[in-house]
Amino acid sequence: MTAPVPLSGPRFQSDPTRLYREMRRDHGPVAPVVLDGDVPAWLVLDYRELHQVTSDPVLFSRDSELWNQWDRIPADWPLLPMIGRKQPSILYTVGERHRLRARMVAGALESVDPFVLRRYAESYADGLIDAFCGVGEAELIGQYASLLPVRVLVRIYGVPDEQGPALVTALNDMINGQEGALAGQQHMATAVMELLAARQQEPAEDVASRMLADTSGFTVEEIAQDMMVMLAAGHQPTADWIGNSLRLMLTDERFAASLSGGRHSVAEAMNEVLWADTPTQNVAGRWASRDTHLGGRHIKAGDLLLLGLAAANADPQVHIDSSAMTGGNGAHFSFGHGDHRCPFPAQEIAEVIARTGIEVLLDRLPDLELTVYADELTRRPSPWLRGMTELPVHFTPTPALGGHP
Repeated sequence: MTAPVPLSGPRFQSDPTRLYREMRRDHGPVAPVVLDGDVPAWLVLDYRELHQVTSDPVLFSRDSELWNQWDRIPADWPLLPMIGRKQPSILYTVGERHRLRARMVAGALESVDPFVLRRYAESYADGLIDAFCGVGEAELIGQYASLLPVRVLVRIYGVPDEQGPALVTALNDMINGQEGALAGQQHMATAVMELLAARQQEPAEDVASRMLADTSGFTVEEIAQDMMVMLAAGHQPTADWIGNSLRLMLTDERFAASLSGGRHSVAEAMNEVLWADTPTQNVAGRWASRDTHLGGRHIKAGDLLLLGLAAANADPQVHIDSSAMTGGNGAHFSFGHGDHRCPFPAQEIAEVIARTGIEVLLDRLPDLELTVYADELTRRPSPWLRGMTELPVHFTPTPALGGHP
């Protein structure tokens, strides 16, 4: 049998689509992989098998306590922020308790006024663009895409604006799973607990206050864990959605003709990215509650299954013509599936922030062009999230608008 594939390395940056295709050829729909420290797991590659796993929360549980590898996981394992143990968050809660938590989170997010959300997104987008619009060149990841989502999110969640930049660094460290991951997680935890303590004393019109006001009986610590999940899941994938969509529009001739105009092209580019270049590549994960079979593999009780969202989206059985536009087809796995999929209000918030960020940028700087060749662009070294390291552009300098927070 072919050796397990390390879930790391430059191929996740350069050409993950080809890597997943080779893994499917060599291993079938469920491939053996190894995580940092040679920890074994399974990567579910095919659409049908991924649908099966995410549709059966009893057989393929979200309860990480089932994992049969905990006795070999060190306390400083860099993937602990992504694969938590005894973490009282919505990610690892199952059954009725999970349904109550999902209702609490969705209710708090549903109360966010979409018009207010767009106004915040426009205002912060304009403020970020003002910082470089007069120069005639910019690096759109570090100066724009990686800053916008968290600034909007902290505003609607209730976090003070001045904590936004430090949270960006902490979130990136935590998600990348490299050195600094555990420190990033601790920084986030401290910031969120400080916010909840303040809102217990003085409630406001924000997501944190609405979660504290929920009557389902969750502790402050549980709410803090859920807010950390919401911030992490809301910021970096949205930042990468913006960056990956802008990359597509600046490099693909299908979008070049309408780059300086039509709103329709922005929506098409964003949906195309969710299919072909999804920010969330792989998710950890599900744990088998008993011995079973999946995709021709014998899965033992306690085995970890990683959800290969990007691989499933590219499954040739469902995405036959990779050159064809996806249109409005929303049957991708980019927001997950089943009981633990991304709550619909969270999806709407991410879409508003991403689309607004792209539209405002193109409205104000309609002649954006890359300053490097497309094949010189690089990605972050993460098997979990796929995003650009930089997106350097030039444009005709324009005056700043001013008057932003």
